Amino acid sequence: MKLKTFGVEQWMNDYETTATYNLGETCVSPLSLQDLLALTHTDEAAFTNKLLTTRLTYGDIVGAPDLLENITHLYQHLSSNQVVTTHGAIGANSLALTTLVEPGDEVVVVTPTYQQLQSIPESIGATVKLLALTPENDYLPDIDQLTSLVSDKTKLIVLNNPDNPSGSLMPREHLQHIVNVAQSVDAYILCDEVYRHLTQTDDYSPSIIDLYDKGISTSSMSKVFSLAGLRLGWIASHDDAFMNTLFSHRDYNTISCGVINEMIAEVALANKEIILKRNRAIVRHNLQLLSDWVDQQPHISWLKPQAGTTALLQYDFDIPSETFCDQLFKATGVLLVPGAEFDVEHALRIGYAFEDAELQNGLNQLSAFMQTL
Repeated sequence: MKLKTFGVEQWMNDYETTATYNLGETCVSPLSLQDLLALTHTDEAAFTNKLLTTRLTYGDIVGAPDLLENITHLYQHLSSNQVVTTHGAIGANSLALTTLVEPGDEVVVVTPTYQQLQSIPESIGATVKLLALTPENDYLPDIDQLTSLVSDKTKLIVLNNPDNPSGSLMPREHLQHIVNVAQSVDAYILCDEVYRHLTQTDDYSPSIIDLYDKGISTSSMSKVFSLAGLRLGWIASHDDAFMNTLFSHRDYNTISCGVINEMIAEVALANKEIILKRNRAIVRHNLQLLSDWVDQQPHISWLKPQAGTTALLQYDFDIPSETFCDQLFKATGVLLVPGAEFDVEHALRIGYAFEDAELQNGLNQLSAFMQTL
């Protein structure tokens, strides 16, 4: 199986560890275990004793029961037997795609998005049709274009909501239109929802599985819950046929997730409202900082994100985005991700959900760099 080089991950691999200002970071300010226990008012001594005395054997095969139950509370109507844990959202996406997609299938995928969602179906031998998200349409899928792309051969429609890199958010009505299109050709919908809940308002953000029995949701502890180091994600769906096949495929690449990882995730999800309050406050405060900065930049334009932790910044300099980001990094230590890694030129992906001082200092360095161009 031949896979394309994973552009965004390779870029982060090459630059992230030596960055002075990591404006490529996409997780909300990460928590230490001590931070998590204090934030959730968990008895540190009792938890530490449980941690130290837990035998490091295989965990529950499909996920710890309490953890699965807590995951169901992130959705409107979900049973614990309709969710399974995975090695991060990246593992969830990979497992879902390799379970569903076969050579010759047609798959419709939004673009720009996380490259994995396009490249894995391509590597399997599917015909991948790209549904372009544009600023003119608020980076939302065009329903008429989607309708023209599907056929009776369409196995799967792949979405990312909120979208990485644009930060667009599909409201319930828009998702319902997409569901209607999928139903017309009896297609599944896989929605990478790893940024779901990181909204600019307190309204409930619907999942695809709230609206569609053949919907599949993937997510993780990384972005929303500030625990990327756990490498713990999940797949959720109401479709029994898909889930039964998924469990069989999972035996080949997962067996179980780590017992300690799931133990920590249980604490976080049992106290999800506390963490969501913290993290929404961070993304809302920092997005305002970023918005104020953009307003002062004559060479930068954008569509302000509605959710998530990332934004696409368009610039008007006559320089390719990889060259721009490489020169910026060498001159200032500021890490941004080139739009080219998402097949969008003259654009930069910025993350804004970490410490506000680092964001502001990085933006100041970016301003100074652009004055030299």
